[in-house]
Amino acid sequence: VQLQASGGGLVQAGDSLRLSCATSGRSFSSYVWGWFRQAPGKEREFVAAIRGGGSTIYADSVKGRFTISRSNANKMVYLQMTGLRPEDTAVYYCAGDPRIILSSVYTAARYEYWGQGTLVTVSS
Repeated sequence: VQLQASGGGLVQAGDSLRLSCATSGRSFSSYVWGWFRQAPGKEREFVAAIRGGGSTIYADSVKGRFTISRSNANKMVYLQMTGLRPEDTAVYYCAGDPRIILSSVYTAARYEYWGQGTLVTVSS
């Protein structure tokens, strides 16, 4: 399985941005897909995940501002980000795993497949 993240860029606080993650491989619809981010000097942190049944999970810091979605037909995962803040500045990574359980979706090490990351910079 290969993942390719895109859509990052430089935006101003309050702006919106949509990240995309193109995937390859089989069984897309049964995977758990997640977005993580890593700011300079910080650990990679969970942002959002979408499970095989379509249920979504968000970090408290992005709840109500970010929306994760997917297209089974196109094997794409999206992260719609609104109300961006300077503290959202980070490299954003998409990740996927076919076997991850609910309690582990927040843990980067539990995901088997990763994209290369796309940089989001939010200026104040």
